[in-house]
Amino acid sequence: MKTWLPPLAALAAVLASLGQAQELEAPDDMPLGLTAAQKKVYVVPVREDIMPPILYVIRRGVKEAMSAEADCLILDMETNGGRVDITEEIFDIIGKFKGETVTYVNKDAYSAGAFIAVATEKIYMAPQSVIGAAAPIMMSPTGGVSEMPSTMEVKMNSAIRAKIRTQAEKNGYAVDVIEAMVDKTKKLERDGKIICEEGDILTLTNLEAEAKYGEAQTRLLSSGTVESIDALIIELGYGGSQRVDVAPLGVEALGTWINAISPILLLIGIIGLYIEFKTAGFGVFGAVGIAALVLYFFGGYVSGLAGIEWVGIFLVGVALVAVELFLLPGTIFIGLLGVVCIFVALIMGMTDMYPNMPWFPAGDGNGNSVPQIEGIHFALPDFSRPIRDLLIALALSVPIIWALAKYLPQTALFAAFTSSAASGVESVAAVAAELESRLGQAGTSTTPLNPGGKVMFGDALCNVITQGEMIAAGTPVKVIGHRGSDLLVIEV
Repeated sequence: MKTWLPPLAALAAVLASLGQAQELEAPDDMPLGLTAAQKKVYVVPVREDIMPPILYVIRRGVKEAMSAEADCLILDMETNGGRVDITEEIFDIIGKFKGETVTYVNKDAYSAGAFIAVATEKIYMAPQSVIGAAAPIMMSPTGGVSEMPSTMEVKMNSAIRAKIRTQAEKNGYAVDVIEAMVDKTKKLERDGKIICEEGDILTLTNLEAEAKYGEAQTRLLSSGTVESIDALIIELGYGGSQRVDVAPLGVEALGTWINAISPILLLIGIIGLYIEFKTAGFGVFGAVGIAALVLYFFGGYVSGLAGIEWVGIFLVGVALVAVELFLLPGTIFIGLLGVVCIFVALIMGMTDMYPNMPWFPAGDGNGNSVPQIEGIHFALPDFSRPIRDLLIALALSVPIIWALAKYLPQTALFAAFTSSAASGVESVAAVAAELESRLGQAGTSTTPLNPGGKVMFGDALCNVITQGEMIAAGTPVKVIGHRGSDLLVIEV
């Protein structure tokens, strides 16, 4: 029965496969230069509200595209808007990408979403999609939308219009169209037709946004309507190119909280490692300190600020400091190098760095030095935030470390954490008794004391520290007290 159905199904399958092959085929008018297979198109999703998690995804996507020297960056947008300050940061991030930038309005681009779309060079829209309604609103304490006072509304409109006007002029969009999305006092008219009445906020469907006006038949906002990202890639002339979709990590919201408490994480890390260095063996303080610093670096990675390689630099620094303290005391250089590695890693782990961007003026591109501002590409990273967080943590750690050094050794909690275990580590009481027994003993320094080092007391080699003076190796010294687990000595 109905023997024509199988042949018809086979024909449909063949046509579908031909359609897919045609979709991946590069058009004849592809830009000259690299072949299609050598070109790269990065697609970054912009979903939900424009908040820090979205900022992190866009930042990471732009950096990946820059590292790969991608030719085109597409923002796959579906958002109801969000915070203006986050939107401004996204303007700066998009501006650092030197290839072609395009927004694809997959469904909705309201408010801040419309702003971000205008920050790209072209806007394309999906069928039945909408863009606009970019007037600022004020969130109520309960999470809803409340009416904005008239004076505040005027100030906000003025500031936002200036920022978005700059983006519109840079990318060739009609400024009056963008202003009509922001300011309800603006009326938008084309060819005698009122598109947006005064008192309304402009919102455009995909067909309205691509409508042509004037003698030059200029499109109102959108460059056209396409069915999908794949169709857009072909429309842009990148058919057959390598497409890379930047996937959210799923922990961007967690990154927001981590970055908010980064000074506290640094403080916990500093205190934890300090206590660990002052106690025998490896215990809970070291684990807590390391966990806090790992979270700190993880926050930077999730935020798209820096790579995870700075964790390696930090661990190298910690290892060098440990070598200075326990294996080669008094060498100074090793410990100093370790401290430099630690501080550099902590700062760079939260510094917004972009690939292939010079830190210093780079000239005019022809090997000529260009002393004037115009033509110089200068991109010094912003170290202010990580330096601020580190200074806060160091300032808070000083009184805490002082209090710990003075009172913690006498507490039962300290004894419990440093007591003898299966590994054979000596208890705090035994360590304290040994330190007290060496008061008044004389010995000979086996390493330079600068001011820390090692001294031989009979057959025992002990860690010592001076009161600040430098003592050469082979010098007779005498124990006058102790600081923590180190004997305090003076030259005889």
